[in-house]
Amino acid sequence: MELGNISQPAYGPGPEAPGSSTPGLVGMVHGFLQLVQPNDLPIVLCRLSFFLSQLLLYELGFLVCMAIGLLFIILVPLVGCCFCCCRC
Repeated sequence: MELGNISQPAYGPGPEAPGSSTPGLVGMVHGFLQLVQPNDLPIVLCRLSFFLSQLLLYELGFLVCMAIGLLFIILVPLVGCCFCCCRC
């Protein structure tokens, strides 16, 4: 194992991301995450006390997706039950 020059290290490029067997799916997931939450979490929110309104505004995309998901979880079985039980 060669240590090289310890006082003046030479850094190379960082590790590369591993190759994926499903690049289309990876691209779709990254596109969705970029659409839902385009900005990084502000470091100021982590250092200071969490301001609830700023944090909710930051997480608005995830909250909207969660509301749509809960709506489907509730409405799909309800509509299916109505179609099965009330065959008018």
